[in-house]
Amino acid sequence: MSDAYRPMMSPAEARKRIAWQQGVYRWHLKNNKPITMDYLGHRIVVSPHVLAPVPFEFNLLSQAVLDEVKSSDSVLDLGTGSGVQAIMAATRAKRVLAVDVNPQAVRCAGDNFRRNRLQGRIRVLRSDLFQHAKARYSLILFDPPFRWTVPRDAWELSTADPGYHTLRAFFRECRAHLTSGGRVLLHFGTSADLAYLKHLIRTNGFRRRQIRKFQQKNGWLYFVFRLTVA
Repeated sequence: MSDAYRPMMSPAEARKRIAWQQGVYRWHLKNNKPITMDYLGHRIVVSPHVLAPVPFEFNLLSQAVLDEVKSSDSVLDLGTGSGVQAIMAATRAKRVLAVDVNPQAVRCAGDNFRRNRLQGRIRVLRSDLFQHAKARYSLILFDPPFRWTVPRDAWELSTADPGYHTLRAFFRECRAHLTSGGRVLLHFGTSADLAYLKHLIRTNGFRRRQIRKFQQKNGWLYFVFRLTVA
């Protein structure tokens, strides 16, 4: 297969996912205001330019983080957004680095870390994937954009990744940033190109284990996979 992305689904299925993205973006435009959430006792404030996390009871990645993170882990949260996953990780681990390419997400996450008095456990940086996260980590958290379209603003950076450029770059670079025996927790779903994700996992030499699954009422399935180097 060429390095360039081509949907691994029928044209009709591809159009269905693009239409879903359009709906997600229209919802954002109508509800573009700060959101305050309670997240297992942590107060989270999400700016209008940052994707708000779903509540904990539906947040598969947050649930997996609490089960997976060990006190000895060095954790990298890629695309931290509001900082929720880094905060969950910091309830277990003492060393967490949270990064995001969106400067408004970096500010939002940093405010949430200070708000919850976790700045001693979590550092936050602006970084495009591993650009400023050069070390090796025993656990990497990644909730990538699901659609392969071009983002129209900073908010949509969290849900749209043109040609899956970021997803492909993640798999090219990830191994060099994992410690021996390190693992990845990755969230993805069928509203994305799940077949393409599995292709990237396989061709880049990772093993995949499904550790969380949830089905929305509309039929979309969501998963958290634990990835390890094959």
